[in-house]
Amino acid sequence: MIDFFDLPKKTEVYKNVPKNAFDKFVNTKQKSNFSESVRKITWTHKFSSDTTNLGFKDIEEIQLFKVECKRKVKIPKILDIIDKTIPYHIIFWIQSVDQAYISTTSKHSHPTKDHESVIDWAFSTDWFKIDENKFRINLKNNIDAVFKDICIQIIGRSEFEKESIDMIVNNKKEIDLLKKNKSKLKSAIAKCKQFNQRVDLNMKLKNVEKKLNALLSVKSL
Repeated sequence: MIDFFDLPKKTEVYKNVPKNAFDKFVNTKQKSNFSESVRKITWTHKFSSDTTNLGFKDIEEIQLFKVECKRKVKIPKILDIIDKTIPYHIIFWIQSVDQAYISTTSKHSHPTKDHESVIDWAFSTDWFKIDENKFRINLKNNIDAVFKDICIQIIGRSEFEKESIDMIVNNKKEIDLLKKNKSKLKSAIAKCKQFNQRVDLNMKLKNVEKKLNALLSVKSL
């Protein structure tokens, strides 16, 4: 049983989720990856009006899944498969021996495919020792607030507490895109031998770094 969040007994589910439940949503390669990476999936908790006495606005229910991995490797593609096939928001506790990481996604219903979700953005922590877990699922205000709170904890931006989840997602998208561009520019500069091109690339890099630093230091969206 998972007790890392000290959650109310009323929220407990503890039902095994068979890996073959997702077979019809994966190809042969994905199925093989699923089998090689995941030992066990357990639906441990359910956060809804019935189990928490909290109301909701847009997010009716959050489920907590424990995913036990066979080795310490992040499994975003496998989590995406699970996430897309379950209509409710999911907080994943991914565990390998004595270490874990937490992942969740902002998502919405597919416009044309019933019982399928579209992932807007994924939030994920680094690996940490289980006995040093600092994350909490705070059952306060409403179900929407519970989800936003865990997202804010994951990204470490407490100053965004009063912002909407959509604005937080857009901010995270922009930061990650700038980080990717920064990495590409640094790589290009290292390989570039022509002086004029290096000057141009360095100017682009400084511009990206300026925008990134502004987003990382902002106190409000």
